[in-house]
Amino acid sequence: MTAFLVAALVLMVALGPCAWVCWRGSPEDRLVALSLTGTVQALLLLSLAVGFAEPALASLGALLAVMSNAGTLVFARFLERWV
Repeated sequence: MTAFLVAALVLMVALGPCAWVCWRGSPEDRLVALSLTGTVQALLLLSLAVGFAEPALASLGALLAVMSNAGTLVFARFLERWV
């Protein structure tokens, strides 16, 4: 097991608290947890790409990093109505 696969395992465990806050937190906390989840998932895909030597996962991780930030901004714009 390489260091990148160990890092991917640690990042998978780090998604647990993000999911808990997304499920139970206030709307502002949920937004922050959603943004953090996108970042952690992008790092997870990039570490899996290096660990398994799959370049397709690397492009998917880079695309997720860009799209999750844009999605969080759009979600924050719609959340602004209710907060």
